[in-house]
Amino acid sequence: MAAQEERALLTIEEFADRLKSYLNPEQVNLVRRAYYYAEQAHDGQTRRSGEPYITHPLEVAAILADMHMDHHSLMAAMLHDVIEDTGIEKTAIHEQFGEVVADLVDGVSKLTHMQFENKTLAQAENFQKMALAMARDIRVILVKLSDRLHNMRTLGVLRPDKRRRIARETLDIYVPIANRLGMHNLRIELEDLGFQAMYPMRSRMIRQAVKEARGNRKDLVGQVQRAIAVRLEEVGLMGRVVGREKHLYSIYRKMRNQSKSFAEIMDMFAFRIIVGSADSCYRALGMVHNLYKPIPGRFKDYIAIPKANGYQSLHTSLFGMHGVPVEIQIRTQEMEDMANNGIAAHWLYKSGDEALSGSHARTRQWLKGVLELQKNAGDSLEFIENVKIDLFPDEVYVFTPKGHILELPKGATSVDFAYTVHTDVGNTCVACRIDRRLASLSQPLQSGQTVEVVTAPGARPNVGWLNFVVTGKARSNIRHFLKNQRRNESIALGRRLLNKALVSFESHLDDMDDQVLKGQIESLKFDTLDDLLEDIGLGNRMAYVVARMLMEPGSVETEKTQIDTSDSEKPLSIRGTEGMVISFAKCCYPIPGDPVVGHVSSGRGIVIHTESCKNISDIRHSPEKVLEVDWDKDVSGEFTVELLVELEHHRGMIASLATSVTAVEGNIEKISMEERDASFCMVQLVIKVKDRLHLARIIKRLRVIKGVNSINRRREA
Repeated sequence: MAAQEERALLTIEEFADRLKSYLNPEQVNLVRRAYYYAEQAHDGQTRRSGEPYITHPLEVAAILADMHMDHHSLMAAMLHDVIEDTGIEKTAIHEQFGEVVADLVDGVSKLTHMQFENKTLAQAENFQKMALAMARDIRVILVKLSDRLHNMRTLGVLRPDKRRRIARETLDIYVPIANRLGMHNLRIELEDLGFQAMYPMRSRMIRQAVKEARGNRKDLVGQVQRAIAVRLEEVGLMGRVVGREKHLYSIYRKMRNQSKSFAEIMDMFAFRIIVGSADSCYRALGMVHNLYKPIPGRFKDYIAIPKANGYQSLHTSLFGMHGVPVEIQIRTQEMEDMANNGIAAHWLYKSGDEALSGSHARTRQWLKGVLELQKNAGDSLEFIENVKIDLFPDEVYVFTPKGHILELPKGATSVDFAYTVHTDVGNTCVACRIDRRLASLSQPLQSGQTVEVVTAPGARPNVGWLNFVVTGKARSNIRHFLKNQRRNESIALGRRLLNKALVSFESHLDDMDDQVLKGQIESLKFDTLDDLLEDIGLGNRMAYVVARMLMEPGSVETEKTQIDTSDSEKPLSIRGTEGMVISFAKCCYPIPGDPVVGHVSSGRGIVIHTESCKNISDIRHSPEKVLEVDWDKDVSGEFTVELLVELEHHRGMIASLATSVTAVEGNIEKISMEERDASFCMVQLVIKVKDRLHLARIIKRLRVIKGVNSINRRREA
């Protein structure tokens, strides 16, 4: 209570003296002028406690001054209730104090107007985005948070039900905003005040228990602290060691969410080591790991990879004296200020416009992306719909089905989301639900959406995913998987091709002597047989040439070597399951049942064309590039084919075509239409079929549609 009384006694002169430590005299006078203007505007108004109303704006400004905020923010804090509670217009403030202050005051007033029913907010982060979207300037949020903090400090004069409502709103809405902006000190105080108002009995009991526990272990804490400080001095590191107190709401939340007893939570010491530079942080880390044994898996490096809100620190957990766990955070003074005051700390190191442009990329992104909300929002649900926008230009925030929030780059898809959750989830994902509805894996995600990934045990990444994923983790994992998959498939195809070629020499790989084979592989400058087979499968080396060199060690590999196409050599069977090393040409779209020929393409493996394809005619007489192939009797899979359908203009014709194709289990990949004249148009259908019989059924189904004049299969580009 003494602290409360002391705050109430703060005067403008005392406040002005405090500002002189970091503002110049002219700026201090501007803040003083704003105070007197607000005092006059609020003349006659009192707070519930009976104090003059002006004490509230002065306290809000004092909270901002503790964070070393700029003079514009302090002036806006003095004037933040003037538009709302008095008859003064924004234009009057603009004339008196300039555009920046007028915009800040106006922004805070708009935030004050909003009323939220907590039941409609499944996630407090939704409001976090709304509030930020309302402000062109991040300082609006800082003034509003300080306003809320002072209101929470003076909550005692209100009725219990109103106290609980405001406390709940604070915990659900304002605490997540403070957390998102990295403002640790303000968040902690808001949480503890909110907890105290929501659950006064629980708060009192935990506070008493903490006081007793602290007294019981005071000696042990002191010993650990001294041991760390002495070791710092021994290794020549300038720094200080401070104990970290667990705050009440954090203890309560851990007890409730993790089902831990009070003793378990309190039976862990926490210290912070503040050193001079980032380099010293890592040296201090080595020092504490030498002093006490680190607990495996508990080290986190937020200096190299800062959190989304800009927080930086090294975290480690150790087995301390008597096996008691010790949590350590190591950081520089600047990181400490950033951790405590978050985005507000930028004004500590930069001034005025320089702070707004910011030295930290994330702050710039926040400030750039903050937009003004549509003014004519109805109820809070409509409000939420209006503000499901991407607040931060390069960041999207989406929810997992369990309500956890994930940060992704703008343009990220469900595949990126899946890999962010876990590599195995990404590798086996087959479909996704966005806000409980099935959606395309390539659909870019929007902030506020809930994403659920559907996985299947036998599924594997698709090469097409590389066309739309944006995160480095997704891209590298897909490439890694496909590279291994391609190697395995290339080896399998290379083995088939080499064994096929060895038939001419009445031999087989399994029949060859291991030592002879090893010597021949080395002479071809390969480390293993698999490497050689991969090279054959990728089309970089001719199977017949390799077979001849293996069987006739004296022979020389040349491009001119002719392939023996005797009758003993059967065509290579196409099964449809070979993967990436056998592909189907997009110029002629071959399907099972078509007469086909294989083109050995260096680096791509074998490309299958129809025998009548014009693109293959030029190389038909180059035996080293052409391979006899045929369809396996058990061929499986889906194959692409292109149909050109000429039809009369009718409403719903495209829908009729699509319905007819899907009715006979055809899968449409693409539909495009080109008008011939007023009566006729040509529709290009790219569909997936199983074989020629399946295609015939689809064409038969399309012919009976009224208005279809002709259907032709397109065989060349």
